[in-house]
Amino acid sequence: MRAVLRVGPSGGAHRVALRVAVSLAVPLVVLWALGRLDLSIYATFGTFASLYGRFDRYGDRLRMQLAAGIQIIVTMTIGTVLSAVGVDDVVRVIVVAVMAALVTVLAHRARWHPPGALFTVFAGGAAASIPATFATLPEPAIIGGAAVAWTLLVTGALAAWGTLRRGAAPRSVRPAPPSYRSAWELGATAGIGTLLAGLTGLALLGTHWYWAMVAAVAALGGAHLNARVARGIQRLVGTLVGVVLAAGLLALHLPPLATIAVAVVCQVGAELFVGRNYGITMVFVTPLALSMVELAAPTSPQELLVDRVLDTLIGVVIGTIVAVVWAQLRSRRPAG
Repeated sequence: MRAVLRVGPSGGAHRVALRVAVSLAVPLVVLWALGRLDLSIYATFGTFASLYGRFDRYGDRLRMQLAAGIQIIVTMTIGTVLSAVGVDDVVRVIVVAVMAALVTVLAHRARWHPPGALFTVFAGGAAASIPATFATLPEPAIIGGAAVAWTLLVTGALAAWGTLRRGAAPRSVRPAPPSYRSAWELGATAGIGTLLAGLTGLALLGTHWYWAMVAAVAALGGAHLNARVARGIQRLVGTLVGVVLAAGLLALHLPPLATIAVAVVCQVGAELFVGRNYGITMVFVTPLALSMVELAAPTSPQELLVDRVLDTLIGVVIGTIVAVVWAQLRSRRPAG
């Protein structure tokens, strides 16, 4: 319980929050001006690249954001292909789970921060759920690619400004990557957890099944079992509080520009707390996610809110069960 409630130091999070706010706000305002907010979800996913490398020196951060941005674009494109082809939802869940496993291995071996495949599952699952045709296949790559490019430009500009003010940053001290065996074990847990969560969410709710997958991969994101359990609890409690906040915002029926402003503020709040308390982070992430869905494809607020709660519950429960079972299996493995 102490791990669930603990709030860590800020660690200069305000600088990251500023970078992320600029990275997100500009693409959304541009799409609003063009009358194409239906594409805003692809731009939002592209700007997730700005969340990588917050503790790394500028050069390492840019390389990490470029690599992460490319994999997000590829993930969205695969999801869009699945939607355009019209494959069964079960196939979509399986493909997203496979991507979760592979990207988890890649992220840990490449020492990405944040590690894991949360953004992969979110972007791939959402893209697979959005109606698409072969004519719209290029949209994720074009819009997402432009957003990634803008993110890299913002990061590069702030890096140049920081270098002029403070001089070159010392070289990042990066931990050694986990062994291939450990990385594949992490990938296996992510793949199994997301697969079970997605299939369960699909069977019980039918819509927004990828939210259950996101919750599962988030619950599996801790470094050890206690951290995973704490993270799952934080995800669930933070989502419940965030849904209440989102319900109030959705009831206001805000105009698009106001919704964009809310999304940016929520993204800033999330970045201020993501390294300090994951539960508080989810209070901001939940209205952000629901606002993005509302911008891209307006739907019943009640359906959004109920699905978010139930899918999160499904994902957290399944992710935690997978974490516990995996820990038990590892404890029985002979040493050496």
